[in-house]
Parts: sequence; C-alpha cells; structure tokens
Amino acid sequence: MSFEGCNYFRQRLILSTLSGKTVRIKKIRSKEDDPGLKDFEASFIRLLDKLTNGSNIVVNETGTSILYQPGLLVGGKIEHECNTQRSIGYYLEGLTCLAPFTKKPIHAVLKGVTNDQIDPSVDMIKLSTFPVLKRFLGTDEGLELKIVRRGAAPEGGGEVTFSCPCRQKLRPLQFTDPGKIKRIRGVAWAVRVAPVVTNRIVDSARSVLNKFIPDIYIYTDHYKGSQSGKSPGFGLTLVAETINGAFLCAENSSNPKGSDKGPSVPEDIGKETAKLLLEEIYKGGCVDSTNQSMTALFMILGQQDVSKVQTGPLTPYTIQFLRHVYSFFDVMFKIEPQQVSEEDEDLRTGGEKLILTCVGVGYSNISKAVS
Repeated sequence: MSFEGCNYFRQRLILSTLSGKTVRIKKIRSKEDDPGLKDFEASFIRLLDKLTNGSNIVVNETGTSILYQPGLLVGGKIEHECNTQRSIGYYLEGLTCLAPFTKKPIHAVLKGVTNDQIDPSVDMIKLSTFPVLKRFLGTDEGLELKIVRRGAAPEGGGEVTFSCPCRQKLRPLQFTDPGKIKRIRGVAWAVRVAPVVTNRIVDSARSVLNKFIPDIYIYTDHYKGSQSGKSPGFGLTLVAETINGAFLCAENSSNPKGSDKGPSVPEDIGKETAKLLLEEIYKGGCVDSTNQSMTALFMILGQQDVSKVQTGPLTPYTIQFLRHVYSFFDVMFKIEPQQVSEEDEDLRTGGEKLILTCVGVGYSNISKAVS
C-alpha cells in the first residue's frame, strides 16, 4: 500500500502492523527546507521495532520515503527514550492501540516529556483512554500507567511505566447512552515552580465549574527535587464522569520555557481548561474527541459482532482514520445522526450526536492460544 506525505504517519504504521500489510510512504516533507522524517517520527519507528519481531524498515537517504514491512507483535518488557519534540502521549497512543494484541503483556518504561500543549498528557490517557480500553478488554487487571517522574516541555526528564494485558479477542461494544454528568475529577500538576501554583489553578477552575455541579475534586500534584524533570511548568487535566461510565476529558498546560508566547498565568490555565471541559461536555458522546479513533479501531478489531457507539462531532483526525481503516481492513462504518423524538427534544443536551455502527472483522491475536 502506498501513501504520500507526512500527515497521519502514526495511523498508517499502526494499521499496517495490525493488518500485516506492507506500507510505503513517499514524499515526506519533500518540498521543505528540512526534508524527510523528523526525529520524533524516527523515534516512533524505533519504538515499533522494539515492540515487534521481524519488522523490516527501510528509509531512504534523505528520509523522504519509508518502506515498512510489519513483523509479529511480541511485547514484553521494553524501555524507550521518547523524543522531546513530542510528549510521551504521542507514543502511548500508539502503544495502547497495539498493546492488546501482543504475545506477552507489555511492560513499557517511557522517558521524555509527560505534559505538553500538543499531545494528550499521560494524565489524560489514564483518566479517559483507560476506561474505554477497559470496556474492550473486559477487565482492568494488569492495566496500569504510573508516573514515576514528571517532565514538562521542552526538556522533559519525565518517566512513566505502562503495563497492559493482552487478549485473544476483544469484546464488542454497545454504548449509546452516556447519561448525565455525575462528578468532575482532575489533576493540577506543577514542576519546578512554587507549590502554591496548583492551588491557584484549582481555585480558578472551581470558580467556573461550581455553578454547574457540586461534586468536584481536583488533586494537586506538586513534584519536587529529582522527580520534577528538567523544565518548569504547570497544568490541569479535568475529567467529567457520567452515570453510565463515560469519561469526557479536557486539559491545558503552561507555555514551555523560552517560548515566544511568554509565561502563562495559573488562573488563566484553570479557567481555560474548565471552559474546554464544558465544550467537551457540550459535544458529548460516550467517548471524548481524543479517544474516537481508538474506539473505532477496537470496534473493528472486535469479534464478528455488531458494535455501536455514540460520539459527538467527529474530529478531522478521526475522519481520516476511518478512511485509512477502509483501506487496510475494508470495513466501513455506518454513521448516522442520532434521532431525537419530539417529546425528548427538551431533554436533548449539547450538540448533535452521531451513532457509529460497524461489524468487527473477528481479528484474533495469533500469538495467544485459544482457551
């Protein structure tokens, strides 16, 4: 299979690894002053190489073209130094998509930037991706993400450990009614700044959210000394939980040290994150916008059964992901707006919801014996 350009690089490699189809990606930033693969993409390839056995990866001299022949997913214990241009979340998102299908359960130690402004932070993955993953695995036994050290952008210095059980088959998902929001939880973190910063973030976030719901609890997480990485920074991750167990997440973090935007104010971070969470709740759905593509992937890789999920508006990333899924697995989703009867019109909350339906391809983990 052949693709062009550097966009959606991760998606293509992940789907290639799962489907076993060889991909060739050409013209990677071929017209730019600095052509070819960036360091963080090369680092992602190295991570895939550690995760698999027998993968063949050929990159041309200028780095503008890559041929990837996937091997078998082995898993086991891996250690990886993530490139600091992107956060650990960039690599973890890829890992969570592949982890259930490895031969041995994954125990990964990832080092680098734990929180930045581009990718989902490790907190967000723990608070909103894991509950979704749990629904497909059927249990959370052996599913863990532990922050050993925090590292803010740009220099990082953080470290996390990630472990995930492997499954022979995934469960189909039927999740179309998220229910009402029952509580809001969150983590305000700070490294290499005064501990009072976290309290200022919490107070400003509560000033917005207290008008809507009383059950709000935001943990303060201040790391000091050797656990605080190499750069100063602070941020907030908020998650809203519904009565039926849907988790909607939003986050924000301070501008990295030495950035053109200047220093961030803790009060602004708190308020902005609270507003982002309200926006995410308005969009609604049973999975938030960051986890749409992973949910779609696991619905397809489930047993040969119908899976159905409600989401908010699809992000451009998810739309492209569904196109790629069609190229690799020949599975199309049925996407329809959720019909609301006239009596329920008053009860309808937020934006327009979509129902995604598909039939799994019956993908099974070839390394696991059928029990």
